[in-house]
Amino acid sequence: MLDRTKAGVASERPSKTRPFTDADVKTLLAEVDSVTLARGKSVRTLPAREVSPDDLRGPTGSFRAPMVQVGRRLLVGFHEETLRSLLARSSR
Repeated sequence: MLDRTKAGVASERPSKTRPFTDADVKTLLAEVDSVTLARGKSVRTLPAREVSPDDLRGPTGSFRAPMVQVGRRLLVGFHEETLRSLLARSSR
C-alpha cells in the first residue's frame, strides 16, 4: 500500500524488539491532534486529549500495532480503508 500511495516512512520501530512504554505513548499522543482506533471492523476517531495509553492496548496488554502517525493524526491498529484515506490526504 505504501508503494501505491508513494508514501514514505520517516521512522520505523519494530514492536517486538523495541516495544512502546507508557512514556513513549504519552509523548506520541502529545504530538497528534486526533487518534483513530481500529479494532476489527470497528473504527472510531477521538481527539488525542481524550485518549489514554490504556485505550491503545490490545487484549494481551501490550500496545496495538501498527501505530501510524501521519502528520497530526495517529492510526492505531490496522484498517486498510482508513490507512489508505490517511495516506491519500497526506500526499495532497
